[in-house]
Parts: sequence; C-alpha cells; structure tokens
Amino acid sequence: MGTEFQGLTLTDRGSGVWEIALTRPELRNRFDNLLQVELATALRRLGDDDAVRAIVLGSTGSAFSAGGDFALMRAAHDDDEVRSETVAAGRDLLHAFLDVRQPVVVAVQGAAIGLGATVALMCDVVVAARRVKLADTHVQIGLVAGDGGCLVWPNAAGMLRAKRHLLTGDALDAETAYQIGIVTDLVDDPDQALPCARMIAERIAALPPMAVQGTKKALNHVVKLRAAEVVDLAFGLEDQTLASSDLLEGIAAFQERRAPSFTGR
Repeated sequence: MGTEFQGLTLTDRGSGVWEIALTRPELRNRFDNLLQVELATALRRLGDDDAVRAIVLGSTGSAFSAGGDFALMRAAHDDDEVRSETVAAGRDLLHAFLDVRQPVVVAVQGAAIGLGATVALMCDVVVAARRVKLADTHVQIGLVAGDGGCLVWPNAAGMLRAKRHLLTGDALDAETAYQIGIVTDLVDDPDQALPCARMIAERIAALPPMAVQGTKKALNHVVKLRAAEVVDLAFGLEDQTLASSDLLEGIAAFQERRAPSFTGR
C-alpha cells in the first residue's frame, strides 16, 4: 500500500497500527500541493480500511514540517488557477483529518511551522520533544492563518492564547505548549517522539474499535460544528492574501533576512 506516493510512505506496523511518514527532509517536509494531496489520500485510504485501528504520523529529518512552500505561494500569487488549486488542496486536507475514523497520533520530533503546526494539531494525540518549536507564522509573511489554524489553535489552546500566537506568529516551545494543552505528551529528546507515539497508538489499537471510533466520532462532531463556523471564511480570507503584494514582500524579507515593509495591499 502506498508505493506510488512521492512525499510520504505508509507502513503496516502490525496489530492494526499503520504509520505515515513524511519523507522529504531535504525540503524540511514543506507542504506543497503534492504533499497536501498525498497526505489527504493516505488518511482516506487508511480510514476506509476496517483493519486499521490507529494511525501514527511521523516525519524524517530535523524538522517535522517547515510549513508552506514559498515557490508555491509565489505561483499562487501570480496565477488564479494555482491559487484555487492550493486553497482546495488545503481544504481537502483539513476535511481528511476531520473525517478519518481512527485516532491519529503525531510524533513531532522537530519544528512544526505554519501548516506543519496545523497538521500536528489536527491529530488526536500530539507527542513532541521538549525543545522543538511550534508556530503558525502565516501573518509574518502576509497571509491569513486560513488553512486550519483558526480552527485548531483555539480548540487546543483557547481563544485568547490562539489570538496571541496567530496574530504575532510567535513560536511556542513544546514544553510551554504542553503546559497549555497544545501538546498532550512530552518527551525529552527528538528520537523519543516516534517510539512514544507508536506506544500510544498500539495501546489505542488494542481497545475495542467500535468504542474508540465512536468516541472520536462524537468528539469530532463538536470540531466539525466549529469548522462549519470558521473554515470557509478563513480559507476565503487566506485566498485574498495569497494575491497580495504583502505576501511577496513577506517572503522576500524572510529570504533576505531583513525587516519587511508591509503596505496593506
């Protein structure tokens, strides 16, 4: 299963546990449209399999995911069709997480930035190494946090904490994130994150699947109600900022290591 994927792998770990691994460390596992589509496809494929009882989401390299891809953002700025495809891919990935029946346990061994943080927080259990950083930096480069950030951060941290970090893009270390409820399980070292996630997934997989999946379905019903309130608006606003001059300035300033000069256009 999954040999056709380019940006991830699927592995059967036995006893009902399957593992998804992001496998482009040379790109710091950035989310371009390819990876968004592949991850959504993998989640749906596993979700449709009655033999799958728990899913582990891991990553390779020093970063869990560096977030969005700058080249894609520039292309989306310049081309309406690319922009529509990008927003559609992000929306589909969000719904794939909301719809998957089985619990997803994520192992955050390195920095989770932007969409990378959103993906981590869309999971049901978040295991993270103590010193890694989590941040939604959309606003720092001129984008609305529309690809799920406005849904998952308030759910995990509460509205006031979410505003503090989504409106500034300031990072949290995993230890602080654990204290405020964004991270559920804390480990000391990066190489401990995946084994811990696997252990939790194995524990879940050994439980009665109807009970586990029914409980998740009930909990996700609440999340889906909130998603219906905010997701369309957030993606629509992000679409607008993908076409803005401030986006290009934000990307250029980041790459040139200088202070940006935003104009609001």
